[in-house]
Amino acid sequence: MSSEIEWLSTKEAARHLGLTTRTVYRLIDEGQIKAYKFGRVIRLKSADVERFIDGALIQPGDLEHLYPTAADTANS
Repeated sequence: MSSEIEWLSTKEAARHLGLTTRTVYRLIDEGQIKAYKFGRVIRLKSADVERFIDGALIQPGDLEHLYPTAADTANS
């Protein structure tokens, strides 16, 4: 039983991700999101975009470098 692939244009993927199409092209070029070229048309699988979203999940503690701790402010 094969499921049908849901294809997204770069514009649709950008809208879904809340990014600009230029950023989507950069992510494709960097290999962070898989994309396929059919002639002059670039398409992304919806499942690949969802995998990119899942991979971008921030884990607790990942952002500690963005805010000072009490020890950091005491040493300043």
